[in-house]
Amino acid sequence: MSHAPPVPVLTIDGPSGSGKGTISALVAEHLGWRLLDSGALYRAVGYAAGMAGLDLSDVEAVTRCAHSTKIQFRAATDGGATRVVVNGHDATDELRTETAGAAASAIASMPSVREALVALQLGFRKSPGLVADGRDMGTVIFPDAAFKVFLTASAAERAKRRYKQLKEKGLSVTLGGLQREIEARDSRDASRAVAPLKPAEDALLIDTTGMGIDEVVAKVLAVVQP
Repeated sequence: MSHAPPVPVLTIDGPSGSGKGTISALVAEHLGWRLLDSGALYRAVGYAAGMAGLDLSDVEAVTRCAHSTKIQFRAATDGGATRVVVNGHDATDELRTETAGAAASAIASMPSVREALVALQLGFRKSPGLVADGRDMGTVIFPDAAFKVFLTASAAERAKRRYKQLKEKGLSVTLGGLQREIEARDSRDASRAVAPLKPAEDALLIDTTGMGIDEVVAKVLAVVQP
């Protein structure tokens, strides 16, 4: 009996502000593949926990929240970025804040929360293929992925990118504050005991500092379509 080959997966991992969200969306669109923004799942649980007034250090409460939170991805009606609906509320804009990012980083260190979200992430692997964006896609969730990329950039460069994005949204932020938050999150993500942020051994490392979006997309696509 013949078995169908596994659905191809391209994992794009990297720290906050490395450009993986933008690059993943463009690459998925080019390939015609599905897209998984795994960071949005953790941000969504952190957001739901905050809305419920939970203490983010209460592992049991946050784990229950991870199991019960309903998360949906919906295509934007105006052709823009995919909308993320959390427990019936469009929380897309809230999930892009640094507060949501910090909450996601905090709960991502909890093994029980990560376990609760594994099955959900694996369910995105459907034909014709999947581009999975996150921090442990190539090391933990899809270790058998045929294609793996790890994007990075200097903390200063990533802070500048976030500053520009947030200022365009009318948010009050400082460049120095953003860089300190990014450096602190890098340290947390790299040193956590569960699924620390690191490149898969077989991933292509791309430093996007000083690179344009089109150049990075071309490098990533070359991994899948050499």
